[in-house]
Amino acid sequence: MNFVAIDFETACYKQESACSVGLVKFQNKTETGFFYSLIRPPRLYIRPDFTRIHGLTVKDVKDAPSFAEIWDSIKAFIGDLPLAAHNALFDMAVLRAALNYYALPVPPIRYFCTLALSRRVWPELGSHALTALAKNFRITYKAHDALDDARTCGKLIHLAAEQSGSGSLEKLPGVNMNSLSALK
Repeated sequence: MNFVAIDFETACYKQESACSVGLVKFQNKTETGFFYSLIRPPRLYIRPDFTRIHGLTVKDVKDAPSFAEIWDSIKAFIGDLPLAAHNALFDMAVLRAALNYYALPVPPIRYFCTLALSRRVWPELGSHALTALAKNFRITYKAHDALDDARTCGKLIHLAAEQSGSGSLEKLPGVNMNSLSALK
């Protein structure tokens, strides 16, 4: 199973306000690389309640590159692999909004959601939030750190594959491949 797990943190409720991104590449059940960057959002402002969640401040991102400046590196890191995200509709909406904001072409990246996957594989769990799943499976990580969230997402995919006996992404319960270019 080869994929890239992705997570964004945002500065406010505007979808194009990404202030950090983490990507972790998994190939044949092994983490083979990662990409992390702070991002200067289009408006240099981070809501205080968002800072309380992810810990990032304007001071952290004021000298960071814009999304447009790191997009080529992100795109190259992803390559032809599908993306995985926990609550993928959020992360794919952020990605698509950032691309649109900077008038960058939207590539036909395939993606799937580990929230949907976890609900199908572990229906008995009371919560399928990433923090709850990590606690349940004793995965230690820093919640709302884009890189740690992405890495944890990838680990959950492998746990779900083991539990379900699936050797491919397409056969994992609850995995429906979607295309970023089809997202509105």
